[in-house]
Amino acid sequence: MKIVSIILARGGSKGIPDKNIIDLNNKPLIYYSINASKNSNVVDTWVSTDSKKISIIAEQYGAQIINRPKHLATDTSSSEQALQHFTTQVDFDIMVFIQPTSPLLNSSDINKGIEMMQTGQYDSIFSVCIEHWIPKWTLDLKPINWSPENRPRRQDVSEQYVENGAFYITSKEQFIKSGIRYGDRQGIVEMPFYRSFQVDTYEDLEIIKKLL
Repeated sequence: MKIVSIILARGGSKGIPDKNIIDLNNKPLIYYSINASKNSNVVDTWVSTDSKKISIIAEQYGAQIINRPKHLATDTSSSEQALQHFTTQVDFDIMVFIQPTSPLLNSSDINKGIEMMQTGQYDSIFSVCIEHWIPKWTLDLKPINWSPENRPRRQDVSEQYVENGAFYITSKEQFIKSGIRYGDRQGIVEMPFYRSFQVDTYEDLEIIKKLL
């Protein structure tokens, strides 16, 4: 059973320019996901990118490169489209899709997911953290799924799993069949909240710098 990882890292980030290679405690952001992959039970670590700059940096840290076509690296391109392109280029049985914006991911998290896949009970795995209930509002100040007249106590509302976006695992067979990262038999790897931050803003970056 050949297990490979794929990290999608396009060059056109708008919120944080060159986000995938921005400096994070003296390492480019993508280093952390490559390092977690290479220290896991993954055989080959691949980076799919349209950026020569990202390619050079990723190769320096031991990743192999898939040159992603520009039309699959736009603001409107989906991850699934890039994963489909990867699937046509690389031979594998199990695909570990790692997001470079989750630098607090550990190789042990990935290995837990791989071990679950190897039991044959699941055809897809994804990482989560537990969220305790807090009152949420829409941007025009409408309560989301609760009433101010009958505000529940936190302990009376069930906790929820929230995807933290760190990684997804599925088989090649399942992905080709469904075209998406989720199969019918899903499993989860729970990560602690403090390691579930993603880099989407400069504020996220400062928080993660301190956590590291």
